[in-house]
Amino acid sequence: MAGSRWNRWLVCVAALLLAPVFTAAAQDSPAETAANGAWSNAAKALQPGPRRIDLRSQATLQLPEGYGFIPTREATELMEAMGNGSDPNFIGLIVPTSQDNGGDWMVSVDYDPAGYIEDEDAKHWDADELLDNLKQGTEAGNKRRAQMGIPALEVTRWIETPSYDSATQRLVWSAEARTKGAAAGEDNTVNYNTYVLGREGYVSLNLITTASHVEAQKPMAKTLLSQVAFMDGKRYADFNSSTDKVAGYGLAALIGGVAAKKMGLFALLAAFLAKSFKLVIVGLIAAGAAIKSFFTRNKA
Repeated sequence: MAGSRWNRWLVCVAALLLAPVFTAAAQDSPAETAANGAWSNAAKALQPGPRRIDLRSQATLQLPEGYGFIPTREATELMEAMGNGSDPNFIGLIVPTSQDNGGDWMVSVDYDPAGYIEDEDAKHWDADELLDNLKQGTEAGNKRRAQMGIPALEVTRWIETPSYDSATQRLVWSAEARTKGAAAGEDNTVNYNTYVLGREGYVSLNLITTASHVEAQKPMAKTLLSQVAFMDGKRYADFNSSTDKVAGYGLAALIGGVAAKKMGLFALLAAFLAKSFKLVIVGLIAAGAAIKSFFTRNKA
């Protein structure tokens, strides 16, 4: 089946399945209407796995079956509708299209052309110091969040302390954050951050989820990370010290400083747990099942 026919069928099925969600929101506020329109556009643009996703002519992601990729334009519209500013490094979003992969998460895909990041400090870093740096960076970022009308955040603890594999140049870490003044027992938002370093920058796959779900979703995040590969000439090992740009920071600063600026992703919490989000994901999962059933019947 040609890719174009696949995509046309996906759009038709997704539109039919998701129509009740957006029709029901006809009386929503302007912000809610914009958010529903963004979800509708994202559903139509969804690219289902398995397929290869090109990442800025730097790397590729082999997207497995059961996952869908929302391209840059539609994903940016969706992020902005949920209170997040646009970022030139942003590539798109990964969402589940199979019930087996759950329904309460999304993964932000980015490529940052920061240059070659030296990884020597990974041998000596201190987890407590890194967490303190992340807390300070998040506090500093609250000024910008206030200007954007986003609630102030505070980092509470490690969900997974930073770990780095020097053989594959893969970095994984995760911290829990909550809205300042949040009630005790609230299911706090978590970004589960995974990175692959390359010659000219790094690819990041950031899982956006909650504390109650992250343990079950860690294997999925690591599976996606394992499917990222830099192209020939763009790998970490291809670095040329005579000609290539070196980033102005190491891995520790990537965690404690650079990453803190992206804590705005935590602003997704309200929309992320909202009924509309769950309905859309259910619709995408149902669309995937309908497509699979359609092609199975036609192969019989």
